[in-house]
Amino acid sequence: MTAELESLLYVAGDDGISLDQLDDLLTASRPSIKRALTAFKEQLNADKQRGLTLFQFGQQYKLVTKKQYATIVKHYFEAPLTTDLSQASLETLAIIAYQQPVTRITIDEIRGVQSGGALQRLLLRQLIEEKGRKNAPGRPILYGTSDFFMDYFGLTSLADLPPLTAPETASASEEQSGQDLLAQFEAHLKDKEEKS
Repeated sequence: MTAELESLLYVAGDDGISLDQLDDLLTASRPSIKRALTAFKEQLNADKQRGLTLFQFGQQYKLVTKKQYATIVKHYFEAPLTTDLSQASLETLAIIAYQQPVTRITIDEIRGVQSGGALQRLLLRQLIEEKGRKNAPGRPILYGTSDFFMDYFGLTSLADLPPLTAPETASASEEQSGQDLLAQFEAHLKDKEEKS
């Protein structure tokens, strides 16, 4: 059951996963799941080659980095803005720029992968910010671009972003939509650099 727990905790990302959700997803009994979570946490803490531990808050569980690696993780997230943004960060930023305010789940659906790390990097670089919470179960955080994003990319308003082209068919996939967002955003950045 350890591998199942680890995979679910990984995809749950920063939101974590509740004991109720684990109980619904796994075939084991609730007491067995609790014992497996405790054993998994002890295993992670005892293994000096692992950088993660299991954190519990209320009935939620999530994977977090061990305290002894806080400095190196902090340095990673505080990399100067002159460092290129990763492909994942660019994709996430493009989706937020065009579809804000937007939740992490929506971003994940468009990208097809978990976006928690990219969101954290963009938040730490102050390119995005929380814009409130969606009135939906779990009250997920809504993300939007920041004033610093506008200044950094030389925009006076969101209307300065290149317009999105309409999909050729009404059934265009979300993945294609995400690729279109990124392509147009990258083209805008390249054009800006050439004019500088």
